[in-house]
Amino acid sequence: MNKIIFTALLLFSITLPCFSEIVKDDFADAYFTNINPPRTEPHLDYNYESTVKVPIRLHITEDVKNENSVYEGQPVTFRVVSDVVYKGKIIIPKGTTVPARIETTISSGMNGIPASIIFGDFQFENIDADKIDYTYERFGQDRSLWVFPLKWALTILPPTGSLTNFIKGGHAKLKTNKIIELNYYPEWI
Repeated sequence: MNKIIFTALLLFSITLPCFSEIVKDDFADAYFTNINPPRTEPHLDYNYESTVKVPIRLHITEDVKNENSVYEGQPVTFRVVSDVVYKGKIIIPKGTTVPARIETTISSGMNGIPASIIFGDFQFENIDADKIDYTYERFGQDRSLWVFPLKWALTILPPTGSLTNFIKGGHAKLKTNKIIELNYYPEWI
């Protein structure tokens, strides 16, 4: 028995270094040799202590049927539902069109995990983008809240608990009548 273990360890230690090799990426070497990426300057002068926020209520101009009907990077437009007022002044008037784009789409998963669509890059006129919530995420129905207890209840009967793996989560939808809310932090520097 000791000879078998010794032989296995000897073979494992001899063959392990044979698989280590430095792989050269020819594409990256050819493509990035003449490109100098721009250096970004760090934002060092900041103050995020203020908790004053102004809600911006929006609705989408076209329905999003589900996460499969859109793609990442797709431009979408929102419209402001009501005037956005700060210190008695209208910052964003009602009916203003706000361009945005779809940042990420996540399809629904097994065990009731819901789908998700993340909207981002909201561009408001005359408002600094650093003072606004960057993204809005829309989720589908989360069925995992009843799938997991059902799975544990069915483990008494051996194959039936595993069958709940095939229950998928809900689709992420956004209709024109659904009002979303972003926050504007006017006192941030």
